[in-house]
Amino acid sequence: MTSLPEGYRALVWGASGGIGQAFCDALEGDPRCGSLVRVSRSGSGVRYDPEDESSIEAAAEEAASGGPLHLVLCAIGTLHAERYQPEKALRQLEEEAFLSVMRTNALLPALIAKAVVPHLAKDCSVFAALSARVGSISDNRLGGWHSYRASKAALNMLLRNIAIETARRNKGAVIAGLHPGTVDTALSEPFQGNVPEGKLFTPRYSAEAMLKVVDGLAPEQSGDVFDYAGERIEF
Repeated sequence: MTSLPEGYRALVWGASGGIGQAFCDALEGDPRCGSLVRVSRSGSGVRYDPEDESSIEAAAEEAASGGPLHLVLCAIGTLHAERYQPEKALRQLEEEAFLSVMRTNALLPALIAKAVVPHLAKDCSVFAALSARVGSISDNRLGGWHSYRASKAALNMLLRNIAIETARRNKGAVIAGLHPGTVDTALSEPFQGNVPEGKLFTPRYSAEAMLKVVDGLAPEQSGDVFDYAGERIEF
């Protein structure tokens, strides 16, 4: 990460997940990274309760106790669970599932941003959250997956709002969304059968590709969403 200062301080939120762990592995292998804090519901590092905003705030305070943060990666998200699957038709839309997906994919990253953005370093810093290409309204040609698409579109709007507000107080900060591609994790496992050859990525490949994208971002790109290859995704 050559764009960040020598000895930069990094935070990975959602460090126990497939992509989160891969982010941690990549950052631990970067000799320029001075410290890495992991936050997750379970596993090593700082623990938090995603249902409790005070727990989110406490985790952010603990993560930033050593000084301003230069890189915050929010690697959380949901697509399916025991009680819900992506909807193939409107008749499958259910309130409980919709609200659960919306909270995890949109509200929770926004609450995390609320807690950590004030701790971003003023000279050069990045807050990036995992988004998805299917959250693009202009790129939607297939429909379906109502809850997931809506949640990622909402996240993209929240990131743009956060970027605009953050720029008023911290002109060196970048707020961005990242599309990891289809990654071989538990999230995508039930849907990998239709993935074109060569487009199912390992967590390591995706994480390292996204870190390269993050390393090239400038403040004037704050509020945008980029895929693993650095292509800007239209809203």
